[in-house]
Amino acid sequence: MAAAWAALAVMLVAARLASAAPVMAPAFLWAPKNYGFRSDEAKELVHYQTISPKSLAKSVLQEGGWSNFVCSREDAHKNVDVAVVFLGSKLQSSDISKDKQVDQALADTLKLSFTSSEFSMAFPYVATSDDEKLENSLLSGFAENCNSGFEGKHITYTDTCTVSDRDLKKHRSMDSIHDLVMSRMGNNPSGQTDLIVFCGGGFEDLGPAKSEGELLSDLVAMLKNSGAKFTILYASQPSGLLENLSSLPLGRYLAEKTNTTKPGLGTNTTKPGLGKCDGECLVKSTLLEGTFVGIVLLIILISGLMCMMGIDTPSRFEAPQES
Repeated sequence: MAAAWAALAVMLVAARLASAAPVMAPAFLWAPKNYGFRSDEAKELVHYQTISPKSLAKSVLQEGGWSNFVCSREDAHKNVDVAVVFLGSKLQSSDISKDKQVDQALADTLKLSFTSSEFSMAFPYVATSDDEKLENSLLSGFAENCNSGFEGKHITYTDTCTVSDRDLKKHRSMDSIHDLVMSRMGNNPSGQTDLIVFCGGGFEDLGPAKSEGELLSDLVAMLKNSGAKFTILYASQPSGLLENLSSLPLGRYLAEKTNTTKPGLGTNTTKPGLGKCDGECLVKSTLLEGTFVGIVLLIILISGLMCMMGIDTPSRFEAPQES
């Protein structure tokens, strides 16, 4: 009986650990125009490190330039009308390299937006978990890294978002977002940027139901047609299949293949530079080559020692016989 209880306890602990295991999901940040965020050298920049959602928020603020309009600063340049945080639930890091996507509209929209924008960044490995909603993690990351404060009064959500503050405005349709964008463009004396958090599923009363890719495509098209200056952060918090951190592929999913006829999600066949081996790549390749050379030399050394040990020589020699 005690053994059965022990086995059950082990199974419960294993199930709990499995449920808390992080899922690797990508994130993409882009803006159709470079509104002074960074220089042109930062275009199509890819961070291959595994990061948390709060670290993603920090990078978006500091490297992505969102601190210029998200944080409360007197010297901030409010040169963006709308900033959108689009939260998905389908895309995993392993899906980036696949030619056939579960949501092809989502893959096409992300690929086109990433490659055609004047400013774009990618984060292939963001470790997410079900312990906290992604919208809460990102917003808390914004608040922690805004040294001068975080303006929460200009944040609106879609009605599928899980937020504690019930007084915040929620959008129930794409028309509501369109009205906000047009009103901000028509009357924005302070130059304040509106932050729209678009959660997975779109809207509660959405009919007919649309896929995640269709919603993102509609949102991008609406912002472009409105003439607003906008920037979008796409991040995903998939549920279901879990990926193990130790089993991450060695290949870089977003590396460019200039001669391919069927590009993957992150493949850019018209703009060079994305597949270039950076400093981190050179260090890792050098260490890998040194490891292989060391293993080969060690094998040769051991083989030579074994051969020498296998040579038998007599301990004494007989005296030559006299004729």
